[in-house]
Amino acid sequence: MFARAVRLAFCPSIKVDALSASIVSLLARFVVASVLLRFFLTSFLTKIDGFGLSVGAFVQILPKQMAAAGYDPSLIPWPLHLVVIAGTVAEPLLPLLVVLGLATRPAAVGMIGFLVVMSLTDIYGHGVDAATIGRMFDSDPYGKILDQRLLWVFVLMIPAWLGGGAASLDAVAWPIVRRLTGNADVRARSEKQVGDIH
Repeated sequence: MFARAVRLAFCPSIKVDALSASIVSLLARFVVASVLLRFFLTSFLTKIDGFGLSVGAFVQILPKQMAAAGYDPSLIPWPLHLVVIAGTVAEPLLPLLVVLGLATRPAAVGMIGFLVVMSLTDIYGHGVDAATIGRMFDSDPYGKILDQRLLWVFVLMIPAWLGGGAASLDAVAWPIVRRLTGNADVRARSEKQVGDIH
């Protein structure tokens, strides 16, 4: 008993079984739902105007280009319109996929990339001040970019690493995908890998 307690306290890694991975992933997805989902859905609504993109979408995603174009989206080159469309579609889609646990790993990695681009846009595009950016390893945990978004990325790394788990749409979709693609042996390998995580 004592040896097990010492091992749990000091062993730098332990094996993670599928049930534990599923629970941790579900909890991380719950955190995404409670902290980020409404934020991104609300932000998405500011970017649409009826069935099209609002001027606000261009201003939020391409602030310097819009200022140079006199806030007229028609003067923005068409490739940048694709950037605005992609950002606007990704904003509600990626967090919903993570929360539902559908294509969980790519959706979580996409969300991490989205957060990086969003942060860089805030810093270099919108020119936010140093207090809003924050600093790592300081005594002020209220920096909205480094402090807050670093925690968001950490939470998203959990489903990116572990997948959706048993309580996800991935668990429902995987047998269908496996049957359609002929990957019957992939499940056994993937379950073994989850059990072998150290």
